[in-house]
Amino acid sequence: MGALEAKILKLRILGAAGEVTGSNYMIETKDWKVLIDCGFHQGQDEEKHEGEPFPYNPADVDAVLLTHAHIDHSGRIPLLVRQGFKGKVFCTYATGELVEILWNDSARIMQEDAQWRTRKNLRKGLPKVEPLYGIADVEDASALRSPLAYDEVTQILPGLSVRFREAGHILGSAIIETWISEEGVEKPVKVVFSGDLGPFDGVIEKPPTLIEEADYVFIESTYGDRLHKSLEDTRAEFQEAVKAALDTASKILVPTFVVDRAQRMLYEFRLFQKKFPELKMPPIFLDSPMGVKTTEIYEKHINLLSKDLKEMIISGECPFEPHNFQFVRTADESKAVNDMPDGIVLAGSGMCSGGRIMHHLKHNLFKKDTHVLFVGYQAYGTLGRRLVDGAKDIRIAGEDVTVRAQLHTLNGFSAHADRDDLLKWAGSFPKKARFIVVHGEPKSAESLALALKADGYTAIVPAIEDEIDLMKPAAEIEKMPMLSPRIIDRVRLTPEDIAQTLSAITSRAEEMQHMAIENRDYRDIMPLLISARTLLETAAYLGKKDKKSA
Repeated sequence: MGALEAKILKLRILGAAGEVTGSNYMIETKDWKVLIDCGFHQGQDEEKHEGEPFPYNPADVDAVLLTHAHIDHSGRIPLLVRQGFKGKVFCTYATGELVEILWNDSARIMQEDAQWRTRKNLRKGLPKVEPLYGIADVEDASALRSPLAYDEVTQILPGLSVRFREAGHILGSAIIETWISEEGVEKPVKVVFSGDLGPFDGVIEKPPTLIEEADYVFIESTYGDRLHKSLEDTRAEFQEAVKAALDTASKILVPTFVVDRAQRMLYEFRLFQKKFPELKMPPIFLDSPMGVKTTEIYEKHINLLSKDLKEMIISGECPFEPHNFQFVRTADESKAVNDMPDGIVLAGSGMCSGGRIMHHLKHNLFKKDTHVLFVGYQAYGTLGRRLVDGAKDIRIAGEDVTVRAQLHTLNGFSAHADRDDLLKWAGSFPKKARFIVVHGEPKSAESLALALKADGYTAIVPAIEDEIDLMKPAAEIEKMPMLSPRIIDRVRLTPEDIAQTLSAITSRAEEMQHMAIENRDYRDIMPLLISARTLLETAAYLGKKDKKSA
């Protein structure tokens, strides 16, 4: 066996492939194994993967590179430590502070859930339920944090150098550049992990960093097939929903993640108060024991915030504290808020999969004058998703609840880049870069991969358990099927997909009509518009033909 044949340099796909949650990837050489993220599965992904062991021995892992603090990227690291991991967890300084808060909250929730399930089991003669990890494991994991500054190249292992770059998703979120070298290999292989990318017109964070060189790029695709509303339209939609709710509501409930989304919504309520000072506002509550600590971390790292928010904080104004606002720390305080006749309540979890929001939903969803504002992504299988999809009867904490509340779905607040922003970020790489499209539902990932291919890139959509041999010649990688055989059967079109696509086309057409009114010169793109019209007419003809033959 020759020297080249004996070498190992591969990427293992272990989570968040063909699905949005459970981010987990491994770089493996003959000398070391390094994880990029180690997160929990959520929603239907949680049900599918519940109880699965790690597909590797945690004691054999040499290091973890953590893109950001969200639990679907970081949540299983304390479990990794509990099962033998003793390496370092590399992350940004802000991520290191936030993740400890989230790990402690995760441990608390799992402990409470285990106690509840144990009580049920004991009545049935079944065994006791143990949480996946506890506070002691969180303390052990926290001790392994090794924070790195943005934009500095650091060698963390022989043959592995890394650099964290701004991702614009949440405070401390990072794109991770890695340079992997093997003895006898002429040039290091550069692999870039996008983590979760934020929008380029973000409100809280700075925009994501454009990177101009890579051999392989892992790119998220949460919204790879969709466009967000503009900031102006999103803010207008939010303000109209709040005004409508204030006219009739006793309670306005906002399920929200306490990290980033809560801060964003508090800022939006502050802007609302400034714009409509004549409107009487009920008290605003952030019902979360983590809320105070999280907001303090945001205010501490002002250099990571957008220019507008940084200036507000320097001038002595807190963007995250609207008028008549208070943090809710204890369970008794939370119950007192629930007993109040009115109020705006922000509480986790953002997908209504646990946390204090469940308490508020249980006692208010059946009331016609309750309004619920959904301001974030709702994964398949979560209570939030069932509510958004129109469920009329649900079960919360063992009780049946009829849904009479008025629900508002506001998608424009996403901390994720949409399709255009993802393609903008991807477009900074040279055409030789090979894209691995992950962290998205199959249809979303496929859509982004097709768009990348149309732009001249090689793009593949892997499935969990797939491996990519980095020692293969580029030509072999480029010949791989775009969709992994393990995922291809999950790419199915639904009437909802057609409706969403047509809506996006209509929205973009209206936008361009507005530009035309402003007398823009469209001669250069008129051929493309004519082609688009022809394709739409063809699609309409085929649709009618299929309907007749059915």
